[in-house]
Amino acid sequence: MNLIIETERLLLRPFKHSDAEAMFALDSNPKVHLYLGNNPVTAIEQCYGYIESIRNQYSSNGIGRFVVELKDTQEVIGWAGLKFITEEENNHVNFYDIGYRLQEKHWGNGYAFEAAQAWLKYAFQEMKIPMLYAMAHVDNTGSNRILQKLGMQQKNQYTDDGITCYWYELKNNTLST
Repeated sequence: MNLIIETERLLLRPFKHSDAEAMFALDSNPKVHLYLGNNPVTAIEQCYGYIESIRNQYSSNGIGRFVVELKDTQEVIGWAGLKFITEEENNHVNFYDIGYRLQEKHWGNGYAFEAAQAWLKYAFQEMKIPMLYAMAHVDNTGSNRILQKLGMQQKNQYTDDGITCYWYELKNNTLST
């Protein structure tokens, strides 16, 4: 996958196997996994598997999560992007989900919103996706705030694997009906 998306401060690029160390720093932090089922990774090998899974999504779905890299330092600070979900979730199947996850030291700087906003634009303008979905733990105020700031509408609350989430949707109004 050759796609690279640039924002004012970020470079959003496909995952490489060499990103495993940065992903381990991200996903081994229990605070990062507080609203994700409290299941942080414990070995870097798990991150290699995660990256391979994402790279397979690029091939099979034409899209997947991308690395979020700071332009000025080239530091990998997390991931963001679109994922095509093929398994049923909240009575939906075969849909595009927008998501993001950043290292704790980079929370509160607007990076997640900046990355998500760029992906929303790409999803609607380039991919012509008619509807974009997202979910966030009900207690994750930061993530819920980002999704609402993107213009996503909270539709309902549901439980998945014991985690209570808000379900969000946003219709692509740029498409002609």
